[in-house]
Amino acid sequence: MKPLPWLHPERAQALLRGLSERILIIDGAMGTMIQQHSLTEADYRGERFAEGFDRLYSPPAREHDGEHVHGEGCGCSRDQRGNNDLLTLTRPEIIAGIHREYLQAGADLVETNTFNSTTISLEDYGLEHLARELNFEGAKLARGVCDEIEALDPSRPRYVIGVLGPTSRTASLSPDVNRPGYRAISFDQLRAAYREAADGLIDGGADVLMVETIFDTLNAKAALFAVEEAFDARGARLPVMISGTITDASGRTLSGQTAEAFWYSVRHVQPTAIGLNCALGAKDLRVHVDVLAQIADSHISTHPNAGLPNAFGGYDETPEDMAAVLGEFARAGLLNLVGGCCGTSPAHIAAIAAAVQGVPPRQPLQLIDTAA
Repeated sequence: MKPLPWLHPERAQALLRGLSERILIIDGAMGTMIQQHSLTEADYRGERFAEGFDRLYSPPAREHDGEHVHGEGCGCSRDQRGNNDLLTLTRPEIIAGIHREYLQAGADLVETNTFNSTTISLEDYGLEHLARELNFEGAKLARGVCDEIEALDPSRPRYVIGVLGPTSRTASLSPDVNRPGYRAISFDQLRAAYREAADGLIDGGADVLMVETIFDTLNAKAALFAVEEAFDARGARLPVMISGTITDASGRTLSGQTAEAFWYSVRHVQPTAIGLNCALGAKDLRVHVDVLAQIADSHISTHPNAGLPNAFGGYDETPEDMAAVLGEFARAGLLNLVGGCCGTSPAHIAAIAAAVQGVPPRQPLQLIDTAA
């Protein structure tokens, strides 16, 4: 069956050309940068949520059907500090500034501030009604900064990766040790949540969709199913990236898969790139990225943490440390895309970009059909 045409043919083809010519650079951690601003609860709430509810959804701000009427005592009254995705609406200048710093450091692709922007994850903050808006505005904000930087050098396109995070639930495992058959979420619930998020990202201007930090492959399958539904509804598609996470020294995801098993579970989607991120530092990810590079007929990506968390929850690997290790990845022919996850900063990304500059990209074992 012939794949759907590209939604944005020129940008998709430019991305694929770039992947064939050099190793492309993904940005670093959003949370690390946000922490530097020492934001308060008031910063997260901004004017819209300052009174403990969403002013745009409170009478008489507009007519409502009763589903999302907000006022005193609604879910928005919960503590919002740490809800980084909300800053897209309440402090967009901070998020735009972070995107800009990463692009100026050498990133070719920036990830939207939407890691937790599904109804499932937003339920923790009482903000489920914002799911589509956060994804739309997150992609739109990143798109604007990419366009700004690209205009300075039109020969170097900058791309928006629309991020679909893993959610706070797992479809494969029970959260209750006394009820091993219990599941806190179903496939269909995940699919519906991911579909809403994917639609927002696409409409907001994302160039790529990435299902990332996958600890449960069943969650990822629900996300990928929803993404395909979104593409089918438009009659066109975007490039898709898939990035799993190896949770510990066992070399497996939380749901028990090795990197090899993970690839074979998702390869039917024919992703533009498959990779690993988070949980471990670059050195510990080396063997698992190597496995993917040997078997995957797609491009390979990795954006690891700046080492393992220390006793204070921080990350100790310096830009020079990470660049040295990831530079070796590149020289070994393992990479097409590389960046950073938890604990990484623009300095890390600049060092990584310098370390892989001029190193030929990995040649996929067998490129998928990319005809429009």
